[in-house]
Amino acid sequence: MKIEAAVVFEKGQLFQIKELQLDAPKLNEVLVKVIACGVCHTDEVARQQIIPVFLPAVFGHEGCGVIESVGPGVTNFKKGDRVGLSYGYCGTCEACRSGHPYGCEENRHLNFSGRQFDGTKRIHYNGKEVSSFFGQGVFATYAVVHVNNLILVPDGVDLAMVGPMGCGIQTGAGAVLNYLKPDPASSIIITGCGPVGLSAVMAAKIAGCTTIIACDIVDSRLEMAKELGATHTINSKNVESVVDEVKKLTRSGTNYAIDCTGIGTCLRQSLNCTRSLGTCVVLGATQELTIHVENELMGAGKKLVGLVEGCSIPQIFIPKLLEYYKNNKFPFDKLITYYDFKDINQAFEDTHKGKVIKAILKMKD
Repeated sequence: MKIEAAVVFEKGQLFQIKELQLDAPKLNEVLVKVIACGVCHTDEVARQQIIPVFLPAVFGHEGCGVIESVGPGVTNFKKGDRVGLSYGYCGTCEACRSGHPYGCEENRHLNFSGRQFDGTKRIHYNGKEVSSFFGQGVFATYAVVHVNNLILVPDGVDLAMVGPMGCGIQTGAGAVLNYLKPDPASSIIITGCGPVGLSAVMAAKIAGCTTIIACDIVDSRLEMAKELGATHTINSKNVESVVDEVKKLTRSGTNYAIDCTGIGTCLRQSLNCTRSLGTCVVLGATQELTIHVENELMGAGKKLVGLVEGCSIPQIFIPKLLEYYKNNKFPFDKLITYYDFKDINQAFEDTHKGKVIKAILKMKD
């Protein structure tokens, strides 16, 4: 079938909306009419080939929509089901079978190779194959997606909001609620107040953390962090040392730190904000980092941990977050700004400049 999709042909190139050909769903796949898709930093780092994905590619991995048809072998979903989309996993490796699909041994292949679960591609342009990001490729009007990526969305929830929950929002919230599981009397600093960091702020409030410090360089984002539950904020441009400021606010540093920036110096700062026996979680796509292991990590018995998707099982965790939302404990809708699909490049530019927190593209009916 013919679809419209935003294609990237070369590294760093702007998105170009083109008419492409989409194959029918195969074994354990469904055809989804895309309603909306979040704009995520992971799409950007892949577009810049920091995470290499074979080009040309259709990015977009925070989708939501309605199932149009199902392929062979699909029994748990049907035409008309409202679904959110998340990461792919094999379901058969040791990590998956032990209840940790976010640690799937096939994670890189299923989400970054540009291929579907069976190793083939479904999108074509002028007779050539086109990659689909995360096995989704939902910067498009339609997408073919494996059942492992799907989450049923109940009625009564605005479907267009659900897409971003499949990556950034569950990553930030899951780092707190699934991995750290902080004691209510504990302290935490969250650096980088984009959608991931602000989701972590909301989760820290749900967990009952008594000291929640938000750190960023954009005052409007720090104001939002306060509104969502931060007890203190630090604009790192306005202080000589974030570490010193944190130690003034806490006994000797925080119990926990979450770094969402993807910047090595910020991650090192987050690590040094934690007290002895503290835990620093890496959520940003950070590249190289240099630390003094004895002084900054091992000598104080600290942990430096990289997490994937907030240790979330989407089919279980996203419904929980929706319940928190319904009960006014997780107001993630405050982060959202909607754009028409045709304005995809503007949405990415505004996100990069910090004009919006979470951009969501809406497809035409």
